[in-house]
Amino acid sequence: MMSRSLIRVLVIDDSAFSRQAITRMLDASPLIEVVGVARDGEQALRKTFELEPDLITVDLEMPRMDGFTFLRVVMSKRPTPVIVISGRTGKEDVFRALELGAVDFVGKPSPRATLELNNIEQELVQKVHAIRDLRIEKVQNRISATPAVVQKESGPPLSTLRVVAIGSSTGGPAALMQLFSAFPDAPRCSFVVAQHMPAGFTRGFAERIDRLTRLRAIEAEGGEALSPGTVLIAPGGKHLEFESSGGRVVARLIAADDRDRYTPSVDRMFESAAKHLGKDLLAVVLTGMGDDGRLGVRSVNLAGGSVIAESDSTAVVFGMPQQAIRTGLVDQVLPLGEIAAAIQVGYRDSSRREQGDEGTS
Repeated sequence: MMSRSLIRVLVIDDSAFSRQAITRMLDASPLIEVVGVARDGEQALRKTFELEPDLITVDLEMPRMDGFTFLRVVMSKRPTPVIVISGRTGKEDVFRALELGAVDFVGKPSPRATLELNNIEQELVQKVHAIRDLRIEKVQNRISATPAVVQKESGPPLSTLRVVAIGSSTGGPAALMQLFSAFPDAPRCSFVVAQHMPAGFTRGFAERIDRLTRLRAIEAEGGEALSPGTVLIAPGGKHLEFESSGGRVVARLIAADDRDRYTPSVDRMFESAAKHLGKDLLAVVLTGMGDDGRLGVRSVNLAGGSVIAESDSTAVVFGMPQQAIRTGLVDQVLPLGEIAAAIQVGYRDSSRREQGDEGTS
């Protein structure tokens, strides 16, 4: 964990406008010092070793050395937290960068998007401030090869519906990919996910999960029923909740507003899921800054559901799991690599309990 001195940042972008805009945003914080800028990958690499910044912001499209090569070198030679500043195009590149070791990303400022710049500034500064709670050694441990493309297979009919609701923030996209990739076959339960992510990126993230794991994943549009072997991703800028329709539990979307601290909200997803699913719900809190999910964990517990939190040993940022654990209502605290197995065991235990109940009735 970093000391409470200024957070020293190196800004890398081939656009002079973006370099100036990002530098201005960061310099506005009394906790941040921009110690240098770079316009291409080779210059960026040289300044990384010369200046030894606490954090780097980088655009992936750079001359002389692209952002992916830069990330590989930095993470192997001088591991440093990296935030990707990317436009809405090339979303697939953002998720590839996160798997190579980038810890987070924000939308890239545009010369004409004056109002949007204000939103980007708040988000960027908040994420830079949060870097104090980030453990770079956990990022290194999580870096792995891109999962191979797999063929989808349909599993046997679901005997009882069990839903796994997952909340995450900083470090979450890579953690979710690792979690979903750990299932050798699509499990017989449904997943719903609230990952703090801006609008415009969650569809691409769902498509990546769908392509690279055994599960089928889609971005929620509202009205979807929860079905086994499927991952429903809350869209950026909206909250994922649930309602009863025709005897089924289906998704519904609620627009976020300026009063919301976190979007999509893990608390709101957990609370709504607990109301409609009760004991058939398992809530999982993964890496992330802040305390989103803490209130939702209480609702899950009161409704008879179960809760797993990622342990300090693997969480890139322990804020969200730690806050959940402090409620005293978490059933298991596990490293990321053990959560998939726990989900499968939990599902089998649930099935056995229902079969036992039927046998005694």
